[in-house]
Amino acid sequence: MKPDWDKLMKEYASSSSILIADVDCTAGGKSKCEEVGIKGYPTIKYGDPDDLQDYSGGRSFEDLQKFAKGLGPMCSPANRDLCSDEKKKQLDEYMTLDASKRESMIKEKESQIEKLESDFKTFVDGLQKQYQEGSDKKDKDVEAIKSSGLGLLKAVHSYAKKQKGEL
Repeated sequence: MKPDWDKLMKEYASSSSILIADVDCTAGGKSKCEEVGIKGYPTIKYGDPDDLQDYSGGRSFEDLQKFAKGLGPMCSPANRDLCSDEKKKQLDEYMTLDASKRESMIKEKESQIEKLESDFKTFVDGLQKQYQEGSDKKDKDVEAIKSSGLGLLKAVHSYAKKQKGEL
């Protein structure tokens, strides 16, 4: 995907309204990646830099190029005219709040997301533990069946067939 992404960045290098860029989340861009919630690589985000959205489309150059052609300014405080009436109402509500209230609301919502992530991790860890226990039990039970004489039974059966000329 990296060569296609680099090709797309070159195609939009001179654009005044669309920025196609990449960030190395393992080096200098680590804090930005944490800030926008990147958990795996490669991850593609788009939209307002303060409200990046997850991209879930195709990863070929053609798919990325088609998506990029549809990009442009989005609903935001700087582009109210692009907002639905519902989003304008929400923007107005948020604009009337003082900075400390907005920060408090942001922290609360981010905390809710962190709890959802933590709960999901606990759920997945539980599934992993159940899987491992089930796999270990299956392996033990299969070994017990084999140890109970399955191999010898198969050998006797094959030998008997040979003796009767069935093979």
